[in-house]
Amino acid sequence: MKMRKPKIVVVMPAYNAEKTIEKTYRDIPKSIIDEVIVVDDDSRDKTVKIAQKLNLSIFVHKKNLGYGGNQKTCYSQALKRKADIIVMIHPDYQYDATLTAYLVQPILEDRFDIMLGSRIRSRYEALEGGMPLYKYISNRILSFIENIILGLNLSEYHTGFRAFKSEVLEKLPLESFSDDFVFDQDILISAHAAGFRMGEIPVPVRYFPEASSINFVSSLKYGLMILLDLIYYLLNLLGIKSRIFRFRKT
Repeated sequence: MKMRKPKIVVVMPAYNAEKTIEKTYRDIPKSIIDEVIVVDDDSRDKTVKIAQKLNLSIFVHKKNLGYGGNQKTCYSQALKRKADIIVMIHPDYQYDATLTAYLVQPILEDRFDIMLGSRIRSRYEALEGGMPLYKYISNRILSFIENIILGLNLSEYHTGFRAFKSEVLEKLPLESFSDDFVFDQDILISAHAAGFRMGEIPVPVRYFPEASSINFVSSLKYGLMILLDLIYYLLNLLGIKSRIFRFRKT
């Protein structure tokens, strides 16, 4: 009996991405992708019009729900389409979408359930690619702390280039996760607690004026929320459940 080809769907959480969304889309290897879904978080520019011109599947929020809220819609829309693997790519052209096939291959081979595109292959490459020094330092410190507490050895937890088996997104309580930037850590810490396997590949760093980036104050809040998530994780090990560890039955 011939096995069904896994359905791979790319989701792009978009907000004011008119200058970069087309370049990002053009780099996605179409031979392995079944569909690209753009979720627009009430952009004030021409993001939606450009996505329409590219004939992409589009879901538009009537009001801004935040970065995490945008991703929740991305994943719910992909799961409605019966995707087997969901790839999240920020449409700001910061990540090299041409590497999508390499990102999903370990999942296709059932070696990992989640794959991350790490921008931290070396300090030189990260800084040469334009990553601000304070972001690099905070990235390294937070990743180090997360590795120690979670017992993993990932080079980066903060990338916007990720791939998931559908089972991951079906089991995790996404609706309980933050609507803010810390959603990215909610999903990884919760997935690790649920026993899902995480791997990574290196990807080039591309920082430029049009690429989205959170400011220093937001970065500080993001860091503090990650530390709070890690406290919740430790409490979960003691049997004290919090919002991100109430897993669904699948």
